[in-house]
Amino acid sequence: MATIFTKIVNGEIPSYKIAETEDYYAFLDINPLAKGHTLVIPKQEVDYILDMDDELLKGLMVFAKKVGKAIESVIECKRMGITVIGLEVPHTHVHLIPINTIYDMDFKQPKLKFAQEEFEHIADQIRTAYNQL
Repeated sequence: MATIFTKIVNGEIPSYKIAETEDYYAFLDINPLAKGHTLVIPKQEVDYILDMDDELLKGLMVFAKKVGKAIESVIECKRMGITVIGLEVPHTHVHLIPINTIYDMDFKQPKLKFAQEEFEHIADQIRTAYNQL
């Protein structure tokens, strides 16, 4: 059965898409720790990042880097926090989180809530920045 992320890539579940290539997809996390919190995934379903073949993993990280640069260009932050936890969805995903302190990446903190219009605005800004890189 397809993962929730594959269903997002296939358009079966809506997302706030940031960027897409033949092999990768980036979209806003709907339960963000920070404004601009984005998930980056390979389209190929691989549960555990260390099980990815080297070329797919390398491509994922290069794609994530470009997405992260786009986020940094529109969301004020000191750094782009990058984490892979991999327990909540059996499909490799990289969290890109704009941070100002190490505590901004604490997944126990309350998630931010945005209206659909705000998510769309954030996604549009980041997508525009991505397309200009």
